[in-house]
Amino acid sequence: MTEKEIQNKILQLSRGDVRLFRNNVGFDKTNKVKYGLAPGSSDLIGWKTITITEHHVGKKVAVFTAIEVKKPGGRISDKQQNFVDFVDACGGLSGICFSEDEAIELLR
Repeated sequence: MTEKEIQNKILQLSRGDVRLFRNNVGFDKTNKVKYGLAPGSSDLIGWKTITITEHHVGKKVAVFTAIEVKKPGGRISDKQQNFVDFVDACGGLSGICFSEDEAIELLR
Protein backbone atom coordinates (compact mmCIF):
# COMPACT_ATOMS: atom_id res chain seq x y z
CA MET A 1 0.00 0.00 0.00
CA THR A 2 1.37 3.46 -0.86
CA GLU A 3 1.76 6.30 1.63
CA LYS A 4 -1.02 8.22 -0.16
CA GLU A 5 -3.40 5.24 0.11
CA ILE A 6 -2.64 4.90 3.84
CA GLN A 7 -3.18 8.66 4.29
CA ASN A 8 -6.55 8.49 2.55
CA LYS A 9 -7.66 5.61 4.79
CA ILE A 10 -6.56 7.48 7.93
CA LEU A 11 -8.33 10.66 6.74
CA GLN A 12 -11.56 8.64 6.72
CA LEU A 13 -11.19 8.40 10.52
CA SER A 14 -12.02 12.14 10.61
CA ARG A 15 -15.48 12.01 12.11
CA GLY A 16 -17.11 12.30 15.50
CA ASP A 17 -14.55 13.50 18.02
CA VAL A 18 -11.65 13.36 15.54
CA ARG A 19 -10.89 15.97 12.85
CA LEU A 20 -7.88 15.47 10.59
CA PHE A 21 -6.65 17.61 7.69
CA ARG A 22 -3.96 17.10 5.06
CA ASN A 23 -0.94 19.31 5.71
CA ASN A 24 1.24 19.73 2.63
CA VAL A 25 4.62 21.30 3.35
CA GLY A 26 6.96 22.58 0.70
CA PHE A 27 8.29 25.45 -1.36
CA ASP A 28 6.80 26.94 -4.52
CA LYS A 29 9.88 27.80 -6.61
CA THR A 30 7.89 29.89 -9.08
CA ASN A 31 6.39 32.22 -6.47
CA LYS A 32 9.17 31.68 -3.91
CA VAL A 33 6.68 30.91 -1.16
CA LYS A 34 6.88 28.33 1.62
CA TYR A 35 3.62 26.58 2.45
CA GLY A 36 2.38 24.26 5.16
CA LEU A 37 2.40 24.42 8.92
CA ALA A 38 6.17 24.17 9.50
CA PRO A 39 9.18 22.29 8.13
CA GLY A 40 8.86 18.71 9.30
CA SER A 41 5.24 19.09 10.39
CA SER A 42 3.13 15.97 10.10
CA ASP A 43 1.14 14.87 7.05
CA LEU A 44 -2.13 14.97 8.94
CA ILE A 45 -2.98 17.49 11.62
CA GLY A 46 -6.13 18.30 13.55
CA TRP A 47 -7.58 17.46 16.92
CA LYS A 48 -9.35 14.87 19.01
CA THR A 49 -12.03 16.19 21.35
CA ILE A 50 -11.91 14.77 24.84
CA THR A 51 -13.86 15.41 28.04
CA ILE A 52 -11.61 16.17 30.97
CA THR A 53 -12.33 15.83 34.67
CA GLU A 54 -11.76 17.70 37.94
CA HIS A 55 -11.35 21.46 37.25
CA HIS A 56 -13.17 21.40 33.91
CA VAL A 57 -15.68 18.67 34.66
CA GLY A 58 -17.91 18.04 31.68
CA LYS A 59 -16.17 20.50 29.37
CA LYS A 60 -14.71 19.28 26.12
CA VAL A 61 -11.30 20.31 24.86
CA ALA A 62 -9.62 19.80 21.52
CA VAL A 63 -6.26 18.05 21.79
CA PHE A 64 -3.90 18.99 18.94
CA THR A 65 -3.23 15.87 16.88
CA ALA A 66 -0.41 15.22 14.39
CA ILE A 67 0.01 12.00 12.41
CA GLU A 68 3.08 11.44 10.24
CA VAL A 69 2.12 8.84 7.65
CA LYS A 70 4.70 6.48 6.17
CA LYS A 71 4.37 3.47 3.94
CA PRO A 72 5.70 0.24 5.45
CA GLY A 73 9.49 0.50 5.50
CA GLY A 74 9.32 4.29 5.05
CA ARG A 75 11.76 6.48 6.98
CA ILE A 76 11.03 9.59 9.01
CA SER A 77 13.30 12.64 8.72
CA ASP A 78 14.87 14.29 11.76
CA LYS A 79 12.60 17.34 11.30
CA GLN A 80 9.52 15.12 11.17
CA GLN A 81 10.60 13.23 14.31
CA ASN A 82 11.31 16.52 16.09
CA PHE A 83 7.82 17.80 15.23
CA VAL A 84 6.12 14.63 16.49
CA ASP A 85 8.23 14.73 19.68
CA PHE A 86 7.42 18.43 20.22
CA VAL A 87 3.67 17.90 19.85
CA ASP A 88 3.87 14.99 22.30
CA ALA A 89 5.96 16.99 24.80
CA CYS A 90 3.40 19.81 24.68
CA GLY A 91 0.55 17.48 25.60
CA GLY A 92 -0.71 16.81 22.09
CA LEU A 93 -1.47 13.49 20.50
CA SER A 94 1.13 12.51 17.92
CA GLY A 95 2.73 9.55 16.25
CA ILE A 96 4.14 7.91 13.16
CA CYS A 97 1.67 5.55 11.51
CA PHE A 98 2.46 2.93 8.89
CA SER A 99 -1.17 1.80 8.58
CA GLU A 100 -4.76 2.76 9.28
CA ASP A 101 -4.78 0.31 12.21
CA GLU A 102 -1.87 2.15 13.86
CA ALA A 103 -3.76 5.43 13.46
CA ILE A 104 -6.88 3.90 15.03
CA GLU A 105 -4.75 2.78 17.98
CA LEU A 106 -3.15 6.24 18.32
CA LEU A 107 -6.57 7.91 18.32
CA ARG A 108 -8.02 5.68 21.09
